[in-house]
Amino acid sequence: MKMVTAIIKPFKLNDVREALSDMGVSGITVIEVKGFGRQKGHTELYRGAEYTVDFLPKVKLEIAIAANQVDGVVEAISTAAKSEGDGKIGDGKIFISSLEQVLRIRTGETGSVAL
Repeated sequence: MKMVTAIIKPFKLNDVREALSDMGVSGITVIEVKGFGRQKGHTELYRGAEYTVDFLPKVKLEIAIAANQVDGVVEAISTAAKSEGDGKIGDGKIFISSLEQVLRIRTGETGSVAL
């Protein structure tokens, strides 16, 4: 079992959700977050004053899947979240980690059956 964590631009969420749904992913957790990487924020003008926005709004997705689904899920997320053309700084990141155990609280099922 694997945990796929992706940080993407908020307006790409529906595209990613649809891509994952099309490949049969049945569960996803979405968290609104703020952060920065190479993008390092940007400057904006408000009432004539310029100010820097350091932390940009992002969406964090967490998806628990069977190990054999990792390649498909990563491909679906990266394709749907990538900006047109060659992509742009700030498109996001995908992290893959091992998931030691899963327990479905309602039924007590464990392991991949609980996914």
